[in-house]
Amino acid sequence: MGGTEQEYVKDAFETNWIAPLGPNVNAFENAISNSLGNEVNVAALSSGTAALHLGLQLLGVTTGDEVLCQSFTFSASANPIMYLGATPVFVDSEPDTWNMSPSLLRKAIESRISE
Repeated sequence: MGGTEQEYVKDAFETNWIAPLGPNVNAFENAISNSLGNEVNVAALSSGTAALHLGLQLLGVTTGDEVLCQSFTFSASANPIMYLGATPVFVDSEPDTWNMSPSLLRKAIESRISE
């Protein structure tokens, strides 16, 4: 914590901009946009699940698609896939890192290409 957090919370209450948007969110989005060169669209979302949902929509994921995802997760990772009518395909983790296994990811991709 940097110390300014309390001021932002106090300001949000005093100006009645608690949720869902307001000047702090707008300033945050603008700062990111400015940092990236103003040639991008920026949207602060309410959760990682919402971000995954939006990302999948932007990629055109739809009914009947399959989306490869990490098996070492919780439902919020797979729910946005299901929201769009697609099917999550879980890929297991590496025992050392707990990250998605690149070799198992390759096998999952290759098995789907060969079908």
